[in-house]
Amino acid sequence: MGITHEGLFLSQYEKGTHTVYGGATRVVNPMEAHGGSSQHWSLTNFYPSEALMRDIYTQIFHEAKTPLFGKHIIEDQQLYGLLLTFFKSVYESKEAIECESAMIEALSYLIRHYAQTKTISEESLDHASLTRTIDLIQTQAETPMTLTCLAREAGLSKYHFLRTFKQHTGLTPHQYILSVRIQKAAEQIIAGESIALASLNSGFSDQSHFTRHFKRIYGYTPHKIIQKRNIVLYT
Repeated sequence: MGITHEGLFLSQYEKGTHTVYGGATRVVNPMEAHGGSSQHWSLTNFYPSEALMRDIYTQIFHEAKTPLFGKHIIEDQQLYGLLLTFFKSVYESKEAIECESAMIEALSYLIRHYAQTKTISEESLDHASLTRTIDLIQTQAETPMTLTCLAREAGLSKYHFLRTFKQHTGLTPHQYILSVRIQKAAEQIIAGESIALASLNSGFSDQSHFTRHFKRIYGYTPHKIIQKRNIVLYT
């Protein structure tokens, strides 16, 4: 499967020919003959294994089945955006939990909306499981965390954990981890630690990584904390 950023591609399948253009998603089923010709075509392709697609389908519907798609060219800007977010997370070498979360969100959206499916079997995140998972994040946020570990702690599949965690907290697990790390780093800076060391102690790969996320949330850099701290100290 892949997304087209710009240009045109004449895509040929066993059952017909379709035109692919900017903003469209192209899906090919396993063992399906396909080809085509392009004209100033800019795209990104992704080759998920059949096992991966089957695993995500099973998580959603509790039925071991490889999803198949009757529609090969999908005009859906939300799907395009989800796949683009996933591709960017990989190209920019984001944390594994961020890349995997983005992948599951994109592929589960594709499966739920366009695969031949049955009624979704819902799973929910109860209060005790949510509290246990949040406690784990609070105490171990500075260490690399996997989606598999968090979902197992909650007793859910990764798909249902992603969906229900966001319903309860308003954030994805990765966003929640970042917020906890930022809070821990800010507390250390207020206590007198340097920005560089506080960011590393809290799980950020470097100071610039921490500063970028801090500013995106609060609208100012961590240096403001030091300025305010100094004002209090010298008043």
